[in-house]
Amino acid sequence: MRFALLLSLLCATAFAQAPKTELLWPDGAPGALGTEDVDKPSLTAYLAPNANGAAVLVCPGGGYAHLSMEKEGSDIANWFNSFGVSAFVLKYRLGPRYHHPAMIDDARRGITIIRTRAKEFGVDPNKIGVMGFSAGGHLAATLSTHFRDGERPDFSMLVYPVISFTTRYTHSGSMFNLLGNPPDPTLTWDLSNELKVTAQTPPTFLFHTSGDTTVPAENSILYYMALRSAGVPAELHIYQNGPHGVGLAKQDPVLSSWPGRLKDWMMVRGLIPTPAK
Repeated sequence: MRFALLLSLLCATAFAQAPKTELLWPDGAPGALGTEDVDKPSLTAYLAPNANGAAVLVCPGGGYAHLSMEKEGSDIANWFNSFGVSAFVLKYRLGPRYHHPAMIDDARRGITIIRTRAKEFGVDPNKIGVMGFSAGGHLAATLSTHFRDGERPDFSMLVYPVISFTTRYTHSGSMFNLLGNPPDPTLTWDLSNELKVTAQTPPTFLFHTSGDTTVPAENSILYYMALRSAGVPAELHIYQNGPHGVGLAKQDPVLSSWPGRLKDWMMVRGLIPTPAK
């Protein structure tokens, strides 16, 4: 049994495609301030070897100042690939060099590329979601509440997300990097995403910890309450212990269970198949 499992994993690895990175705008991003790497947002495709059709645009965190491209990028993509979900890791523009709307422009472009090229990527155009961590969670929530035609994610997964810019739970570093310091008051309200949830906001999974002192769990709670009020299906998990930025929390015997709850939610939503009994 173990030999057969090992053989199947080796075969899947052998046939897996190497991640491929491409620029969101090969001829230059709108509003680009130069031609350095930081001026060139990109998308890295991790196509699942045994794809089931679901796909996720992954937005790493980093306070809108840097990107956690491994812990909240490639590690997440490889985890999704392990059960047939293709993942696309977004490298978006950052502050203080860039401010809104550069970041949401990059996210919108990312999901548009995935959807318009769904057949090429081997994904279902009606099963394309967005996942974001910390400030990347704010970006994912912005995409989920400020989308235009063809840009709406089919589902959303927010991991210890920055949500509110108008309460005492605000992560000021993310807000200043995104909007400048001082930020435009109109934009702080417009991008306080718990205030922008509607019935059209996609079904959402949220994970946070009570021990997070960087981005308090109230951010997820406020968004969850807004989803409930709008009648949007949502699931919220708040673990008692754990710091900010745990990623998959592979070394923690308790926190490492949260990805399993996400996988369960995806099965409940019909995004991935339920294992045969």
